Amino acid sequence: MERGKKRRREAEEIEAENRDANHSLSLEQNLSFSDTNVALRMMRAQFPQIDKVAIQPFILQSQLYSSVKDRTQVDRELESLRRDKVVRIFKLNTGQDDHGIMFLEDYLKQYALLSLGGQVKDGHISLLINAGLLTRQLIDPNMYWFAIPNIGSVLKGLSQGRKELLSLLNRRRYKEMMLAPLEKMRLRLSPLDMRFLLRDLIGSGHLKTAHTPSGIVVQVSRD
Repeated sequence: MERGKKRRREAEEIEAENRDANHSLSLEQNLSFSDTNVALRMMRAQFPQIDKVAIQPFILQSQLYSSVKDRTQVDRELESLRRDKVVRIFKLNTGQDDHGIMFLEDYLKQYALLSLGGQVKDGHISLLINAGLLTRQLIDPNMYWFAIPNIGSVLKGLSQGRKELLSLLNRRRYKEMMLAPLEKMRLRLSPLDMRFLLRDLIGSGHLKTAHTPSGIVVQVSRD
């Protein structure tokens, strides 16, 4: 337990010292990590700024799989962070098996009512639903899911960005492109940056990377 706390403190110190520098690092410079917590904090610092959308940073589980090569390690360390109340994990309404991860401290910035404890009344529940912090389950209206406020437009941008990026690469002769210039491109249909989408599609297996003397190449995965 003490070792886990020490690692989290070290990760927090790294994040505090390098937040601005991290955001400017290229994906090629920080594609892989050896530790799930460090990867989470780096991607949190690099979460894209989206115009007119007030949302706390979140990380896709697929993005972790692109950054920490051992998926079993990711799942084990993520479960430990969840149990220790460092992060909260959300099932995202994308029509796919997508999960979002948010640091609990970020989530509670939007969640003052429940973070203070006490009994929650019907009026409080309505307030939380209207704020986007709770959603009713369709199968049982008396049960609720925790939710991320203002995420609807971001999930739409995620879906559109995935399709646009894959289409872009599929149109190329060898269905591949060097990572450095690809990362600098802007998509027309998504407010999310290329780095966010590349991590996601690499981790989900739709894209793969290969190291060459000229740098990292991003390729469409063959079925």
